[in-house]
Amino acid sequence: MEDYHVAKFAQLREHELGLFAIYDGHLGDSVLCYLQKHWFSNILEDEEFWTDPGRSISKAYEKTDQAILSHNLDSGRGGSTAVTAILIDGQKLWVANIGDSRAVLSKKGQAKQMSIDHELNTERGSIENRGGFVSIMPGDFARVNGQLAVSRAFGDKNLKSHLRSDPDIKTADIDSDTELLILASDGLWKVMSNQEAVDIAKKAKDPLRVAKQLMAEALNRDSKDDISCIVVRFKG
Repeated sequence: MEDYHVAKFAQLREHELGLFAIYDGHLGDSVLCYLQKHWFSNILEDEEFWTDPGRSISKAYEKTDQAILSHNLDSGRGGSTAVTAILIDGQKLWVANIGDSRAVLSKKGQAKQMSIDHELNTERGSIENRGGFVSIMPGDFARVNGQLAVSRAFGDKNLKSHLRSDPDIKTADIDSDTELLILASDGLWKVMSNQEAVDIAKKAKDPLRVAKQLMAEALNRDSKDDISCIVVRFKG
């Protein structure tokens, strides 16, 4: 289990910011420690965040990746995927991700995926164009150079020339029809559809209880991967 999560609120420039993230690490936790301490600060210290949040988030992902690589954490072997969400004044949601952790929004009970799974079957061309290769061993997942099962990640210095670390970014207005947001690592999504997760989450009002129910259900379905989950319930 090499996951970290962030779920907190902060006041900045007379704005209330909800800061949420799931980091699914691999090959040690030093990269995760860096992400937990510094990722959101890389955004909030950027003046451009208040005029162009999307560009600011992209720059923060790039800055974070460069910092991890320059610190040579875990001798360059460690890395992490990420799904992050910033809620501004309870009204505007910005979601970004690299890797296969996922964010799902519920509006009128309907699941809407707010992130893109960066899997090798969809981004194989990018890996090969960068000089890498994708291999599949019997009984295993497709992997970059036989090592990593996603096409984008923070860190992974020994694979970085073949990987991307730029995020996909989506935004949504939070209105009276918006019920909740689920962020989770791939251990949940490998055994559960977006709509199944939303249907379970709608049954209870306490978001902490819902997160625990989702994780328990993933275990009941025999998930073999890391399972971390955050549920954000909106007031509307």
